[in-house]
Amino acid sequence: MAHGDSSSPTPPPHPDLDLARTCDHCLGWGTVVTRDGEHDLCEACQRDPGDGSAA
Repeated sequence: MAHGDSSSPTPPPHPDLDLARTCDHCLGWGTVVTRDGEHDLCEACQRDPGDGSAA
């Protein structure tokens, strides 16, 4: 099994697992792995807190 470089200067994002639970895109994880091996929040189920949309 291949392992990515764990020396990233920033920690992985913390998804809201309640939102991710039924997501088919990220399979319930709340994050997706980019081509560069970075973890990003799933665009399908996670809202970016800095996107300006207030609930």
